[in-house]
Amino acid sequence: MTGWLRWAWRQLTSMRTALILLFLLAVASVPGSVIPQEGIDPAAVAQYYTAHPALAPILARLSLFSVFGAPWFAAIYLLLFVSLAGCVLPRTFRLVGSARQLPPRAPRNLSRLPMSASYRTSLTPAEAVGSAASLLSGKRFRMRNAEGWVAAEKGYLREVGNLLFHIALLALLGSVGIGGIFGYKADRLLIAGQSFANTPTALDQFRPGRLVTPGDLQPFTVTLDKFTAHYITSGTLRGQPSSFDASVSYTDRPGAPSHGYLIRVNHPLSVDGVRVYLIGHGYAPVFRVTDGAGRVVFDSPVPFIPVEQRGLTSEGVIKVPDADPDQLGFAGVFLPTAVDVNGRLQSAFPAALLPRVSLVSYAGNLGLNSGPSQSVYQLDLAHLRRLSVAPRPLAPGQSIKLPGHAGTLTFTGYRQWASLAITYDPGQVPALISGIIAIAGLLLSFSVRRRRVFVRAHAAPDGSTVVDIGGLARSDAAGGFETEFAALTAEMMASHGGSQPAGMAGAGQAGDGGSSESASFGDGAGDAGDPSDDEDPPGPIPSARRPQPAAPDDRPALNYLSAPADNESAPADNESAPADNESALGHDEGE
Repeated sequence: MTGWLRWAWRQLTSMRTALILLFLLAVASVPGSVIPQEGIDPAAVAQYYTAHPALAPILARLSLFSVFGAPWFAAIYLLLFVSLAGCVLPRTFRLVGSARQLPPRAPRNLSRLPMSASYRTSLTPAEAVGSAASLLSGKRFRMRNAEGWVAAEKGYLREVGNLLFHIALLALLGSVGIGGIFGYKADRLLIAGQSFANTPTALDQFRPGRLVTPGDLQPFTVTLDKFTAHYITSGTLRGQPSSFDASVSYTDRPGAPSHGYLIRVNHPLSVDGVRVYLIGHGYAPVFRVTDGAGRVVFDSPVPFIPVEQRGLTSEGVIKVPDADPDQLGFAGVFLPTAVDVNGRLQSAFPAALLPRVSLVSYAGNLGLNSGPSQSVYQLDLAHLRRLSVAPRPLAPGQSIKLPGHAGTLTFTGYRQWASLAITYDPGQVPALISGIIAIAGLLLSFSVRRRRVFVRAHAAPDGSTVVDIGGLARSDAAGGFETEFAALTAEMMASHGGSQPAGMAGAGQAGDGGSSESASFGDGAGDAGDPSDDEDPPGPIPSARRPQPAAPDDRPALNYLSAPADNESAPADNESAPADNESALGHDEGE
């Protein structure tokens, strides 16, 4: 069982699993952008039920109307969080340990490295090595030197950037989790002239986080003073909206002075850390109902919900429970610009240019005093009878007289309503900061190369000193180290007064063994004090050499050797870290 658990943990924290989970998270988010969400636009969800009565219940059972609160979405999210945590935390400790270690010893045969050069100088070996160490130290290389050689390394920030990206991604997921636990979302449909306070009972829908209580809500109030919508009146885009403006007044606490604000699309109202977004609008026809006893039992606007966007045709119901002798109910449509198309009324334009309302009348028991709760946008017909009055389009000011002395309904006009989304997300700012840090870490990881330069100097039989230089870089896909190495070699040779090429450097072949393994990108552990590095490496020394270029007359010749075309990457024993150091950088670079 322990072995299986270890295997499962390794699979969960592997790069392959993390990429699969990231892909699944992206795919799982697609329905939340395509299908209307209850937490964002409940009116659109109601329209979807009307337009797709067979498909909508299936989508609801799959939680596709509330994707980001679905259990299967949370499972992907939590698995990705655990996978990243299991990868990032061990790497953090490894990076801290490797950042304090010195570069490994210089290999005996520097010609086996991907890039190498050699030249002669009149300086002694100790002077040449000391001068090379001073030059590399001035270029902010991390140094390790001994008698006859110096090792320098640079580019630790590459792994720091890589790790910073993963930590920021982990923090980003944590920020989203904080928002889901301590934040809340709510919706409120507000008719022009109405107000609401930020309390659970005054909100149409309230979705608190796991640790949110009603007392945690900010005590602000909002009044919709006026809503204005403008539409394109000509051309191919006729009827398309050009602007939506909701003029509101708000107070951030009881007794505080009132402030005005204009809420527009993508310009929410921000009050006490809460954002109030404009997410929808429509019309609220105003009706006055007189019952059979001659009493005015209803005089109020009723929000109608749009069922199509081209002409903003809207549907709604009116419930009059106080009517006498029977309760009254009405269901119908509101047409902002009514036109007759082959004997059928339609709305030709979303603005209220020719407003009309057509209703079907019912009488009986509305069922409000018993049974399950009802939606304000639906009429329960179980105990209602349809009245024998033909529906007809009513203009503002017109009435219909109900049969049987049941009363009179008058369409007195209309108002506009706006749908507001109230969102409090304490993890939003941390998520933004985490995203910025993740991008910065990614750019740092791409722009910095981890590279090493080695210098060895020894006396030649003729009394001069031979200086060998070697270098290698890991993950240098964009290139550039060749230029840097050439510049370092030229500068070093100039400071040494180098002259005739020694002809000792060669291009290493893949599969060469030997002490050049100490130049690989491990964490350097086990290299210090190992005298075997100064011995000749086992295995064959390649006899093939690249032809030497002719030296210009005005400068000493250099022997720059890179790996042949089929060996552009470093040899296997030069590029990969020792077995006990493989995890220090080999797995991390892939991450």
